[in-house]
Amino acid sequence: MLNSPLQTPISKLQTKSSKLKICVLGTRGFPNVQGGVETHCENLYPQLVEKGCEVIILARRPYVGDKSYEYKGVTLIPLSCPKSKFFEAIAHTFKGVLQAQKLKPDILHIHAIGPSLFALLARIFRMNVVVTHHGPDYKREKWPLPAKVFLKFCERMGATYAHKIITIAQNIADDIKSKFGRDAIVIPNGVTIPKILESDGALKKYGLKKGKYILVVGRFVPEKGFHDLIDAFGRVQAQGCRGKGEEKDVKGDRACNLEPRAMNYKLVIVGDADHEDKYSKELRVRSREIKNVILTGRLTGLPLAELYSHAGLFVLPSYYEGLPIVLLEAMSYGLSCLVSDIPANRNVELREDRFFKAGDVQALAAKIREFVDKPFIEEESKQQISMITKKYNWEKIANQTLEVYRQVLE
Repeated sequence: MLNSPLQTPISKLQTKSSKLKICVLGTRGFPNVQGGVETHCENLYPQLVEKGCEVIILARRPYVGDKSYEYKGVTLIPLSCPKSKFFEAIAHTFKGVLQAQKLKPDILHIHAIGPSLFALLARIFRMNVVVTHHGPDYKREKWPLPAKVFLKFCERMGATYAHKIITIAQNIADDIKSKFGRDAIVIPNGVTIPKILESDGALKKYGLKKGKYILVVGRFVPEKGFHDLIDAFGRVQAQGCRGKGEEKDVKGDRACNLEPRAMNYKLVIVGDADHEDKYSKELRVRSREIKNVILTGRLTGLPLAELYSHAGLFVLPSYYEGLPIVLLEAMSYGLSCLVSDIPANRNVELREDRFFKAGDVQALAAKIREFVDKPFIEEESKQQISMITKKYNWEKIANQTLEVYRQVLE
């Protein structure tokens, strides 16, 4: 541990008559805010409230409004910050540490490596600091080189000055150990096992048929690989017609006399951009050029649950992930899934034939053609749901997180 003057005095463990007070930074806020960290926090902290903790989320005003509010027992206090891809997290976290110092929490829990920059400041204020590393964000394609270098510095600050480090996957923990010599505790993302819905209001709205569409969910950023999925889907349509002896362009503008099964499918992309940029604009243009591609925008609640419940295939073509909650959600619905072959996706138990090389549009198109013609048998679906239930349970995750807090306070 660190030497004086940064050494934090040991707090007493909480008794039954006093609540453990947790302040949280690094999330925009919740509910109904897009993002993996946001989904993680939205599910984790109500569980900790149920276990007797007092939880205060220092959220970001551009996403949740100006007024403090409560969600499932969690208090959210919005702080002002610019809505900027480059400065938002840093400006907000600096204010957040100052605010947390006034609130005097037992634990300051910082999520993601960008906000981890201020772990040192929190230690100077003699706070007990836990950092959750959700993945090396500097690998995201959206960041220019100076930002990547800065994020690596932020990662180092969090790894050096946090009392305890949590990672959401073993490969991230191994990376922290090799680079900084620190042992991290692996606590994965989780998922709430849903009820499979019979209702189909969202399907009717978007002109979809049950089991006849491919689904993907996420933000419009390059590392999600949605552009590859659109191109692969267009290629599947074009190849299907050419295979029947009739010319057809990728846009699918000409009729096809004999359509293979894949041609009856639509591609549904659920999500949006946090910050509209060149990539997100180009993605919208490309989606209009390919027949049967539907952009729904960001969805939550019943519409999203209906789309998960009735999808024929879920695809995650990412170049980079931490531990993708959307994949866990899709698997919890018992969906047939295809994923890019990256370390984060390898952490999830899927058969070898369900992986494809990230960025290989031709390989992805071949996988789509193969699996739209290969229905997910009921027994496989049940086994998948059972595995997700046991391994990615939010109550278990909350207990593990609470144990980390206790270790810090001992």
